[in-house]
Amino acid sequence: MKLVTAVIKPFKLDDVREALSEIGVQGITVTEVKGFGRQKGHTELYRGAEYVVDFLPKVKIEVAIAESSLDQVIEAIAKAANTGKIGDGKIFVTSLEQAIRIRTGETGEDAI
Repeated sequence: MKLVTAVIKPFKLDDVREALSEIGVQGITVTEVKGFGRQKGHTELYRGAEYVVDFLPKVKIEVAIAESSLDQVIEAIAKAANTGKIGDGKIFVTSLEQAIRIRTGETGEDAI
């Protein structure tokens, strides 16, 4: 099993959710986060005063999947979240040792 974590632009969330739904992903976890990468934030003008926005709003999506669907999930997220501009985000893949469905006690891939 794998845990796919993607940090994307907030307005791309619906596109990514639909793309994952189309390939059969049944559940995702979404968190509103703030951060920055290479762009290191940007400067904005507010009421005539300049200020630096260090942390940009992003959305973190976490998906627990069977290893067999990993390539499909990565491709769906990358395609749906891509704008071609700086700050599109990142996808991280980590091994998932165990998953347990609390309600039924199912474990492993049966739980996801």
